[in-house]
Amino acid sequence: MPHLLLLNKPYQVLCQFTDSAGRRTLADYIPVAHVYAAGRLDYDSEGLVVLTDSGTLQAAIADPRKKMRKTYWVQVEGVPDEGDLARLEAGVRLKDGQTLPARATPMPVPELWARTPPVRFRKAIPTGWLELTLVEGRNRQVRRMTAAIGHPTLRLVRVSIGPWRLGGLKPGEWRELPLRDQKAGEVDPHPPRPDGPGKV
Repeated sequence: MPHLLLLNKPYQVLCQFTDSAGRRTLADYIPVAHVYAAGRLDYDSEGLVVLTDSGTLQAAIADPRKKMRKTYWVQVEGVPDEGDLARLEAGVRLKDGQTLPARATPMPVPELWARTPPVRFRKAIPTGWLELTLVEGRNRQVRRMTAAIGHPTLRLVRVSIGPWRLGGLKPGEWRELPLRDQKAGEVDPHPPRPDGPGKV
């Protein structure tokens, strides 16, 4: 039977199962054989990773033509104003072209686990939090988008991918969900708004 796993990937863990440099990888947390991450999450980002041994499901999640929504909670340097949010939602010009429209909303400081090492605190510079939902997955896209509007990303946590949510998983924890045989395209790419950590 195919496997579908949800993992809360900790900070500074590679989203792969091997590393010649000895850094932490998914193999340090996932004991299930023959599953692979459906899409990537950067070494310095945290949060939800979906793993499966179903090639059909992997393709449905990773295929950019499916435009599966991914939602992030983003701590940025400074406090973005309405103009900054409008730029993110309209699409930002990056070196590899214009991003697709996104959904960007300010949010209160979320209840998250402590990060190790913590984000560096600078007394003279305030920070803000955004909930950012994308339908594409370019390399380090969220970080490049916030930098382009003058608010570099300090912490990045992915809380949902399509219909799957992080829920109450703590860093390094994972759980398995039942997976029915699905054909490519049957995965709902437009799920409800994510509730975030602590809720399922």
